[in-house]
Amino acid sequence: MYGHVEKLAEEIKKGAASVEGVEAILWQVPETLPEEVLGKMSAPPKSDVPVITPSELAEADGFVFGFPTRFGMMAAQFKAFLDATGGLWRTQQLAGKPAGIFFSTGSQGGGQETTALTAITQLVHHGMIFVPIGYTFGAGMFEMGEVKGGSPYGAGTYAGDGSRQPSKLELEQAFHQGKYTATITKKLKGVH
Repeated sequence: MYGHVEKLAEEIKKGAASVEGVEAILWQVPETLPEEVLGKMSAPPKSDVPVITPSELAEADGFVFGFPTRFGMMAAQFKAFLDATGGLWRTQQLAGKPAGIFFSTGSQGGGQETTALTAITQLVHHGMIFVPIGYTFGAGMFEMGEVKGGSPYGAGTYAGDGSRQPSKLELEQAFHQGKYTATITKKLKGVH
């Protein structure tokens, strides 16, 4: 809503595109809130990132799904999008495809890990292969001198009241996740 996930997504895209032979595409899911509600929430206008349809997922070799957190799990907009993937689920068109996740929460206790844990169920039902970053980000995973979102599950940021923007370290972790997931996707596809 306020651009935090999009900023992380842009870095993830750069990281994925840094892997030779990988094409990374940025999409957003359809908005489900009425304009009147968005206005009351002081939401800025949506970006010009193309809106994806469920059928377009089948064309991808891998994914890094990002979403804001609402009450410790993915926002309803993303859940509604995934709920519309029943046809892909029935035919298992996403089975065996790698997928990572990243997130934005309002606070440190706002669901950085619960959002990831509850999102994994979506991947499991589709037969996707969850690709966490683990501790592959190295020293950045252990940074204690500044507030930093993210976890072994994936990159993340703290939005606070919406005014805090992703930090340099959070953006670096997002770049790493894109590169890491693209490398795994390429290996699984058998392209060298």
